[in-house]
Amino acid sequence: MRGCFVTGTDTGAGKTVVAAAIAAALHASGQRVAAYKPVVTGTDDAPDAAWPRDHELLAAATGTRAQDVTSATFGPAVSPHLAAQLAGSELRLDRLIDAARRAADDADVLVVEGVGGLLVPFNAEHDVRDLAVALGLPLVIAARPGLGTINHSLLTIEAARAVGLEVRAIVLTPWSAQPSVMERSNRETIARLGRVEVAGLPPTGAAVQDLARAGVTLPLVRWLAS
Repeated sequence: MRGCFVTGTDTGAGKTVVAAAIAAALHASGQRVAAYKPVVTGTDDAPDAAWPRDHELLAAATGTRAQDVTSATFGPAVSPHLAAQLAGSELRLDRLIDAARRAADDADVLVVEGVGGLLVPFNAEHDVRDLAVALGLPLVIAARPGLGTINHSLLTIEAARAVGLEVRAIVLTPWSAQPSVMERSNRETIARLGRVEVAGLPPTGAAVQDLARAGVTLPLVRWLAS
């Protein structure tokens, strides 16, 4: 399976934007791209006029249907395991793995977006990291460029490498054309201490062409090489 698993240092760190930008850039290059996000929560919240929901954005980026991108949607904006409990259902890891693999069946590349960070639970036994391990895709970690990102990024790298996951890159987003002294220092420090490539994704809107334009600034050919 060729592709990547996009996780984040935290909820709201920009992983949907990173995943959608990667998917849109690959799709624009003529590749058959599948996107998969195992769970979407918070559908009860009022929609943002400027940004579709996560699975809708990924579907637009790959030219597919939103319902084909995710295995489960829940109304409350809570952790997946709690959302499933409140709905009287269960998120089973084996089913999430099977759904991701089915999504990749007719594609050249699979872009998986996690839920929150690596250690967010699906149920009492399994979390997002278990799904990443099962799929065996290299990680791309979305992180904020500002204060606190060094600790969050290095902790996520350690959590990934502890179970044998390969971290291909950290992507700081949104990355300004004129980053501050602190942001430049954060980027250099994460790269040095984490022994990892660190890239910046420029600000982008939700339109597919804007996402693709941002995505092509990333070295995707190298990151997605098997």
